[in-house]
Amino acid sequence: MSTTTETSRALSDLEYDLITVLKNKSEAVKAYDTYIKDAQDMDSQPCVELFRKLKQDEIKAAQEVRTHLQEVMQKGKM
Repeated sequence: MSTTTETSRALSDLEYDLITVLKNKSEAVKAYDTYIKDAQDMDSQPCVELFRKLKQDEIKAAQEVRTHLQEVMQKGKM
């Protein structure tokens, strides 16, 4: 039985975690388009505005995660 060391993995646990979070944020951004359309179809402008705000929050969070991921992939840590 061999042990896997940090250098023999394709990704560190931290890189994997950040990629996973980025994927989830990206999926959330896409989902908000559906939610916005549904709210528009129901003529619920307050919900449209809420979903748009939440989508922007997800985009901002995804950008922050991406920045961290780039640094971790370049330097191995933050």
